[in-house]
Amino acid sequence: MKVVIVDDSDFSRSIIRKMLTEEGIEIVGEANSAEAALLVIKEKKPNIVITDIVMPEISGIELTEKINQNFNDIAVVVISSLSQEHVVLEAIGAGASDFIAKPIQKQQLIDSLEKIIANI
Repeated sequence: MKVVIVDDSDFSRSIIRKMLTEEGIEIVGEANSAEAALLVIKEKKPNIVITDIVMPEISGIELTEKINQNFNDIAVVVISSLSQEHVVLEAIGAGASDFIAKPIQKQQLIDSLEKIIANI
């Protein structure tokens, strides 16, 4: 399992990184914007991208759409403090494999990634 983490918050990325590395999950790249993420994804070819929704310029929803249009073999997990039903439905409609509300619970994140990998 190779993962790229996308969040404009250094703190949020560090929390996710810590959760994943403690479980032995390989993080092949990180990005603080959707634009940077697309470059990292193209270069590192991860299995899974974990992205926040609220980011400058291009949102995580738009990033999810771009990933699904250009890299159809990469699963996307959307994370956000915005967890209203319409936001979750928008993320899933954009092609997200899962949606996790912040604050992230480690076991929920690990379970989500394991479920995705089992279905690939």
